[in-house]
Amino acid sequence: MMTPSLSKSRVTGLSPACLARKALALADAIPLSLVQLAARVAIANVFWNSAQSKLLSWPVTLQLFAMEYRVPVLSPELAAPLATATELTGAVLIFLGLLTRVGALALLGIVAVIQIFVYPGHWGEHLLWASLLLLLLARGPGKVSLDHLAGRLVLGNR
Repeated sequence: MMTPSLSKSRVTGLSPACLARKALALADAIPLSLVQLAARVAIANVFWNSAQSKLLSWPVTLQLFAMEYRVPVLSPELAAPLATATELTGAVLIFLGLLTRVGALALLGIVAVIQIFVYPGHWGEHLLWASLLLLLLARGPGKVSLDHLAGRLVLGNR
């Protein structure tokens, strides 16, 4: 019979430090490619949806670029299609894991413009987007990607 003073962790031999080490080992076992895939899908979704909303009503998009977004140097008639094309292209490339770093760099440019010139007060959301894009830029798309497949087929990389 167990006495009340004995804790379950002492009986099983698992101290709090041992349990913490085991939990950290479980987290360390998460494949980086899974994290990269999740980052790709999440950030691609953000920019795909943004581009789709622009395409839904092009006259409204042009008005937003003229009245609210006001990107310096570029006219609304030029800024709107450039931003939309970059969002669409970047989202598709990142989702597929094809030229991922190029897509991430292009979308980081979009995020920088939005942060600096359009919505500087929304830095938390922009930092979240930039963090996912920086992960992809720094570490690539991971093994579940067309970039990885192309590397294996063309270069013989694993």
